[in-house]
Amino acid sequence: MLKRTRALLGSLAAAAFVAFTPAGAVADTYWQCVPFARLISGIQIFGDAWTWWNQAAGKYETGFQPRAGAVLCFKPTARMRLGHVAVVSQVLTDRVVQITHANWSPIEGSRGKVEKDVTVIDVSPSGDWSQVKVWYDPNRDLGGSTYSTHGFIYPDMSARVMAASGMSKVQNGAIAVAQSAASQMAGAVRPGQGALSVLSQAADSTDRIAALIAAATGGGDTNK
Repeated sequence: MLKRTRALLGSLAAAAFVAFTPAGAVADTYWQCVPFARLISGIQIFGDAWTWWNQAAGKYETGFQPRAGAVLCFKPTARMRLGHVAVVSQVLTDRVVQITHANWSPIEGSRGKVEKDVTVIDVSPSGDWSQVKVWYDPNRDLGGSTYSTHGFIYPDMSARVMAASGMSKVQNGAIAVAQSAASQMAGAVRPGQGALSVLSQAADSTDRIAALIAAATGGGDTNK
């Protein structure tokens, strides 16, 4: 519980940087995962998502434990040939996080949308985040597929400054965010509430999170 509480406290500030992004959907706004992740993380890596992990070597700290503000790098698959990158918005437990990312679920039938605070669960045998399941909006649940990841790229101080600037651009440009998954954790942790309220809810969330992990590890491998 203490470890989980520390993770929640550490993630509150990072959650704030997307909390004021306007909700809804804008038909003419199309985001790829890479430029969006670069904008809100401040991590200055360019090129396809699958190249980020190798590019980060010697430039940014990397690792296998989630931190708020870090970029989670997905390995390419047959259906996701360019890989994927997503920014950790909240760390809920050592095996459950929420991410904010672009161009994953089709929202109202459209690709290229941003999803805020969607749940990702570590289902790797070793608990090292090498395999994850991700919330998929059309299912209103975790997707059936298990995705392999490289790990996390952690922003340095310069990246944090750039991320703050990037989020100002997001707000000024009125980028739409599909807040599609916060409701699934309603009985656990809900972004936007005060720290005391969040921690109070988190204290009762162990069973719900365990159920999510159990559901993820028992899922198939057919849906996104």
